[in-house]
Amino acid sequence: MGFHRVRKAFRSTGVASAALVLLLGSTAVVATPAVAVAAGPPAAPCVEPAGAHPQAKAKPGAPGRHDPNELSAAEATQRNRDLDNAYAKRVGVAPFSTLPTKITIPVVVHVISKDRTRIGGNIPRELINAQLKVLNEAFTGGDGSPLTPFRFKLKKLNRVVNPAWYPIVADSLAESQMKKALRVGGPETLNLYLGALSDELLGWATFPQKKLTTYDGVVVLSESLPGGTEKPYNEGDTGTHEVGHWLDLFHTFQDGCTGDGDAVADTPAEAEPAFGCPTGRDSCVSKPGLDPIHNFMDYTVDSCMDEFTPGQVSRMVKAWQAYRA
Repeated sequence: MGFHRVRKAFRSTGVASAALVLLLGSTAVVATPAVAVAAGPPAAPCVEPAGAHPQAKAKPGAPGRHDPNELSAAEATQRNRDLDNAYAKRVGVAPFSTLPTKITIPVVVHVISKDRTRIGGNIPRELINAQLKVLNEAFTGGDGSPLTPFRFKLKKLNRVVNPAWYPIVADSLAESQMKKALRVGGPETLNLYLGALSDELLGWATFPQKKLTTYDGVVVLSESLPGGTEKPYNEGDTGTHEVGHWLDLFHTFQDGCTGDGDAVADTPAEAEPAFGCPTGRDSCVSKPGLDPIHNFMDYTVDSCMDEFTPGQVSRMVKAWQAYRA
């Protein structure tokens, strides 16, 4: 799964204090009946500490908290190998020549609160509608980004009052119990959990994998939704970033200036995450291109993020066909 971006930890300095971490089909995917899924964390090996779920962390949280899901070069290589194998088994060895025109992803939103007040986490419907609008704009090129086939349609809104699950604590027994109790649908269904989060985090998401588990889904800080209070992260791009992870995108700074990077050829290499919205940043001077600070898979503020690349779109489609279609 994957944690999104830090909040208060670096806001005043603009300096990263920890590393950050992070899914195709030829026809439209529609909502399907709930299917049985295995309980518990994914079986695939992940990162330290032992027992951590394979999450893709977006931005580091509270100072001193190590990102348990940051991908090492070996882990990223293994994930790429698994993707190739899964795609070859389900689709074929030849890469697809054309992108599907439309893939509709059913979204089930779980609003987790400690009581029925806004301050207790019970956010209004308008924020949720606005988040779906932002996702659809980001994935349909409405903001100038390359067109992707993905569309997001709200299937169900589930409001849950449970102080034991509030705030949502990453990698906790409570998180596992919450998802086991609430997750619905098959691998094509995006389960989006909204609430207050632990450790100053903005969100996290699971990577796709061959065996669906109840842990699958995206967790996002409620107040990072458009119109929320978590400035400057209140324009909905925490959700965009985490859904990118759910569709198997790595961070743009994966592997820094060496190795295979994020396994996408058209995202320039980046030594480390970018914060704020720097201009002309080139952290890998030996590699072509300036840092992709406007990419949804970096760590910049929401107003700075506005693009996926064609290569990222192809990877998301490939992963959808391999794991979620």
